[in-house]
Amino acid sequence: MAKKAQVMVVTAHPDDAEFGVAGTVARWTGEGKDVIYVVCTNGDKGTSDPHMKPNELARIREQEQLAAAKLLRVREVIFLRHPDQTLEDTPEFRKEIVRLIRMYKPETVVTADPYRRYIWHRDHRITSRVTLDAIFPYARDFLSYPDLLEEGLQPHKVKEVLLWGAEEPNYRTNITDTFDIKIAALRCHKSQIGDNPSTGLKEWLRERHKMLAQGEDYELAEAFYRVELRQ
Repeated sequence: MAKKAQVMVVTAHPDDAEFGVAGTVARWTGEGKDVIYVVCTNGDKGTSDPHMKPNELARIREQEQLAAAKLLRVREVIFLRHPDQTLEDTPEFRKEIVRLIRMYKPETVVTADPYRRYIWHRDHRITSRVTLDAIFPYARDFLSYPDLLEEGLQPHKVKEVLLWGAEEPNYRTNITDTFDIKIAALRCHKSQIGDNPSTGLKEWLRERHKMLAQGEDYELAEAFYRVELRQ
């Protein structure tokens, strides 16, 4: 049975979505859209604390992600729980994403831009590249992963892809009214950013999102490279 959602956000780690798209997610859910998250790794290496154990960190980060998603009114968070820093472009990983696209049938898929130059987390590049391949052509084509048909998962055509972190964005969304909830969602990730509100995170992000809104008639923006797919 399909569990349709209008938007699917695919991330490598817990907290990626909050940095990349949370202001836009808050807008969408405020408009009544169904948004789901797919988090591909458990984030078990994302710490500078030498006393933190990987299993404990993974547990903490999953709870932080659930708290942030609840704040943003994300309908569901799907954790694939691959170990951090281990993702590879494999048929098996791609099939996981294809299965979810066919299950939830999103109109829009959001992920990081895999083509960002030079320094970019490998998990981001792999997740995004696999997601783009899953969208086209694998989720679309009947003969891709034919066993999914036996599960009742029919092909699905995504209409739109948004890539955050793009060096040459061509699409912006107004997050002026949702910036504060983006910051609140980010602060759920205490294992990553700490719990001290005076660290300058809000001020740094406000300046960043002001810069992304230059030329628009609003103050703050999130920016993406947008691809519209032919149906």
